[in-house]
Amino acid sequence: TKPINPLEAEERRLPRIRIPWGSRNVKSLEKVCADLIAGAREKELQVAGPVRLPTRILRLVVRKSPNGEGTNTYDRWEMRIHKRLID
Repeated sequence: TKPINPLEAEERRLPRIRIPWGSRNVKSLEKVCADLIAGAREKELQVAGPVRLPTRILRLVVRKSPNGEGTNTYDRWEMRIHKRLID
């Protein structure tokens, strides 16, 4: 076996970059991830992903009536945050 110089081993090892992405729009998120991966592969870098992480759902439930009178009716809104991870 050939002894490895520690400086040569350091040069060969590239730093790992982990990029988390999040967006409300899935189509634009997928496009950005695809463009980033294509650019990294052009430079012959190792790429893993996009890893799809669980979607975060933000819910807001609000009473419709401005005062406390009347029937209990509610408005329900939700915003979905889709997340991707690229290594």
